[in-house]
Amino acid sequence: MSLLKTIASLIYLLSAVCYVIGVHMMRSPKTARNGNLLSGLGMAMAVVMILVEIISKGQITLIGWTVLFAGLLIGILYGVIRARKVPIVGTSLSLAFSIPVLLDIIIGGITFSGSLIATGKLSGHVPGKPISFPGDKLINGLAVLAIIVAGVWMIGFPSAYWPMVLALLASLIFGLLMTLPIGGADMPVVVSLLNAFTGLAVAFAGFVIDNQVLIIAGALVGAAGTILTLQMAEAMNRSVANIIAGGFGSGDSNGSIGAGAEVPTNIKKTTPDDVGMQLAYAHNVMIVPGYGLAAAQAQHEVAELAKLLTDAGINVNYAIHPVAGRMPGHMNVLLADVNVPYDQMKQLDEANSMFENTDVSLVIGANDVTNPLAREKGNAISGMPILDVDKSKSVVVIKRSMSTGYAGVQNPLFSEDQTSMMFSDAKKGLQEIIAATKGYLD
Repeated sequence: MSLLKTIASLIYLLSAVCYVIGVHMMRSPKTARNGNLLSGLGMAMAVVMILVEIISKGQITLIGWTVLFAGLLIGILYGVIRARKVPIVGTSLSLAFSIPVLLDIIIGGITFSGSLIATGKLSGHVPGKPISFPGDKLINGLAVLAIIVAGVWMIGFPSAYWPMVLALLASLIFGLLMTLPIGGADMPVVVSLLNAFTGLAVAFAGFVIDNQVLIIAGALVGAAGTILTLQMAEAMNRSVANIIAGGFGSGDSNGSIGAGAEVPTNIKKTTPDDVGMQLAYAHNVMIVPGYGLAAAQAQHEVAELAKLLTDAGINVNYAIHPVAGRMPGHMNVLLADVNVPYDQMKQLDEANSMFENTDVSLVIGANDVTNPLAREKGNAISGMPILDVDKSKSVVVIKRSMSTGYAGVQNPLFSEDQTSMMFSDAKKGLQEIIAATKGYLD
């Protein structure tokens, strides 16, 4: 083994260690940020070492370098603005590489098309409700059959291109049909599953090009994503098998997605001054963040309000639902970014044990995760664990309108006797509440 090869192997081993330790550190909010930096350092070392190896071996032409850096620049720019994009290319392969290439194409295709639908649902460009059409199950079955045929064909004729094309097209179709029937309320679980698929695709790509770093990094992402998916599905009281089958998000089989969609009329509106007075004279306050908080970029305001109350001797905590927002762990990351104390972030079970002694629960842009209809049968969120906000002595909901959440179900919490509604953008509303609260605390 040459000196360069020895150094490269050691660098790759060190990178792998950084990945493993980094993933372990991400288990806790207190160390997650450093864990992310450590994993990034490991990846940076691996990338630099790969470039050194390529240069030393002279394995790439000027045109190749041009294409490489052009693609790298485009990918970085697009990634900063939107998200990452992984291109898939094929070549004439021997039998030894056929299986990992085939699996890479299948998993990558499902992940790519499924992610497009998930992104569309989360951004509102695709309806959040489950989407189905006559014959969709038949097409799904044909797509699976085509994938199997392509696999057998590719293994029998490993140098042929057409089985790869067939596998890719069938996988793209299957990814679309797997994600379309999933309701928007269940999207965090789907996102986690697609992240796991991405890791597996990277790992199989590592087998194809014989790169240990990709194998290790992809396996870690796949394993971590799988564990997270199982935890998210458990938190939603759903089955991962239903996700793969494409029937996820349909709720109780005896009900309809529109159950409870009537807009309540007996709601009580409130003002920032009234909310400020409630908060200033409370002993225990629970803040319940949702996607509306993230969309308005109001995390700084909510942290300022919480600190204002805490400095006045009021006990403040945050109730974090595992799927609040649109990504797994969305609220934890958002609050940690503005240095909210970790001991104030209460997860589902702990938060639910505190609501009966809560004077004011301030719900900011959260909907389905606080909906009491989840305790009933026959609707889209039946059986989903929720935050028991309705057990609080008083509830204030900051929301832009009476529109439903992604499940398409109206929330009866909004019309209960102890609930008052403040219709406002989360950022603007919190700023007004902060000003009013200061007036009562001074």
